[in-house]
Amino acid sequence: MKFTDILGVFKQGKSTARSHMKNLIEMAAVDGNFDSAEYDLLKSIAKRNNISETQLKEIKSNPSNVVFEVPADPKEKFDQLYDLVHMMSIDQSIHQEEMKLSHIFAIKFGYKKENVKELVDTIQSNIKNGQNHAEAMKRALFLIG
Repeated sequence: MKFTDILGVFKQGKSTARSHMKNLIEMAAVDGNFDSAEYDLLKSIAKRNNISETQLKEIKSNPSNVVFEVPADPKEKFDQLYDLVHMMSIDQSIHQEEMKLSHIFAIKFGYKKENVKELVDTIQSNIKNGQNHAEAMKRALFLIG
């Protein structure tokens, strides 16, 4: 692999991470209540994706500067959906608009429309039971495979 290829992968990863942060912000705000638990989760996910708090504030202030990007890697795609469902669930109150948005993201990520409700429900159940991305993915494989 050439250096330019490696650089391209890094840039693609960074842009999907910025897109992911924008999506999470949208999920947190869709119910009209962006609370501290949601913001703490957002900061934690941003840190995991090498997005600084300054960059996060920039994305939140100027979301139109960030283009929606579907991750190419199936694991990253699932991890992003897991994070979105986690954001939806973090405040223990799931608003109808959050549920709709989670389904829209799942479909945009390429998951089959007929499996989306069960996939989101499965992820939500796994989060409630304290399972991480990898454990949730194992349980959801029959829906995403």
